[in-house]
Amino acid sequence: MNERLIRAVLSATVLCLSTGGCVPLLGDMQPREVDMSVPDSFGLEEDDGSAAADVVEKFFDDANLIALIDEALANNQELNILDMEILIANTEILARKGEYLPKVGVGAGVGIEKVGEYTSQGASDASDEIKPGKRVPEHLPDFGLGFVATWEVDIWGKLHDATRSAAYRYLSSIEGRKFVVTRLVAEIARSYFELMALDNELQVLRTNIGILEDALEIVRVQKQAATAGVTELAVQRFEAEVLRSRSRQYDIQQAIVQTENDINLLVGRFPQAITRSSDTFLELQPKVVQTGLPGALLENRPDIRQAELDLAASKLDVEVARKNFFPSLSIEAGLGVNSYEASSLFELPESLFYGAFAGLTGPLINRRGLTADYYSANARQMQAVLEFEKRVRQAYSETASQLARVGNLGQKYEVKAQQVAVLNQAIEVSGQLFNSARADYMEVLLTRRDALEAQMELIETRQLQLDAMVNTYQAIGGGWRRRVEEAGSDPEPDGGAE
Repeated sequence: MNERLIRAVLSATVLCLSTGGCVPLLGDMQPREVDMSVPDSFGLEEDDGSAAADVVEKFFDDANLIALIDEALANNQELNILDMEILIANTEILARKGEYLPKVGVGAGVGIEKVGEYTSQGASDASDEIKPGKRVPEHLPDFGLGFVATWEVDIWGKLHDATRSAAYRYLSSIEGRKFVVTRLVAEIARSYFELMALDNELQVLRTNIGILEDALEIVRVQKQAATAGVTELAVQRFEAEVLRSRSRQYDIQQAIVQTENDINLLVGRFPQAITRSSDTFLELQPKVVQTGLPGALLENRPDIRQAELDLAASKLDVEVARKNFFPSLSIEAGLGVNSYEASSLFELPESLFYGAFAGLTGPLINRRGLTADYYSANARQMQAVLEFEKRVRQAYSETASQLARVGNLGQKYEVKAQQVAVLNQAIEVSGQLFNSARADYMEVLLTRRDALEAQMELIETRQLQLDAMVNTYQAIGGGWRRRVEEAGSDPEPDGGAE
């Protein structure tokens, strides 16, 4: 009998192992290796492959801007939310790590039982004596106290893989936060330079209004003096130009208020004035950014590193889903005291009980849920591969575009500055010709309007140059390292990435 039982158990075990180890074929869903190739250069003649510059605070040498960025890193709500997500990811490691450790619990219980007399247990209790002269009570109390332990032995490494996957996702969340920091720094810098440009546009417009008002008074005097060519129409056209410029300044003032509020929102505070030094805006020179080789983007860009860590985690998720088809070994044990009388609960060894059980279980029938999870894990891994490749191509494209933009805007600014200089001279010439009745008032008005627009475009071009510099800074994987250096290295997950 015992031999037949042992054979039956062994046969069931072999069947469990053989069927549980049958993992479904993937077919067309078989993941491929990630393509990490990038061009050798960004397509620029001056691209010499030098090492990327250390993109730290020295990239921005404006003390007011640096103060805004530091305050934003401390108060920005989006970053604070990401900090909580990182904490959640870290606790997930602890939860996963606890899965492959034994679970021990302690419990106590009390109850009462009355069995039927016409049952085997009732008949036995009625005829037996627990102690000489003492039968089992009809209403049988039950008191118990003991320890219970369960442990799923990680014989395939499935639980360890799940822990490592959680650790990779924790590290991915840290890289995600670094990417948000880079975007936050770039957005504040762009808004700050836009605010300075608006200040300069407003100043140019107010200066032009003053010049037009002086010209309007001169035209009025000439009209009263009956100067040839100066009529009421000329006075009205000059007056209309003054009013046009005055109305335009309110648009700029509103844009200044809106930009200040946008910066304050990024910094994490209520609307208030932004301290800046706009007088030297046109003197600002965009920093030269050493991008290095395109391959350096794989190391410098936080979003690429985040995608790489997500890919590593997805590969482990596939392993976990695959190993779910294998049998699992679980061990259960109990130790404690049990008695029908509370007074004899601790009378040892009579009240002592213990037991242990080890079981090997595996999926046999209706494994559709496991199959679906396995297919889903492989599809998510393929998604992670495509996401990584997309971010690499996107990073290369952004960097190449911004580098070309920096060069073209630099040449455009030089030409625009020459145009402004020529039109400033034309203003003086048109005024002299008008005063000597050799040019009509329309030539004066159009020349001043062209000069104003050229000055506005010059300011806008400088702003676009600075924006391109900031965009390049972001494209090569900028960041803000002062706080990282003060804190040391990045925090390690409590569970550890094994």
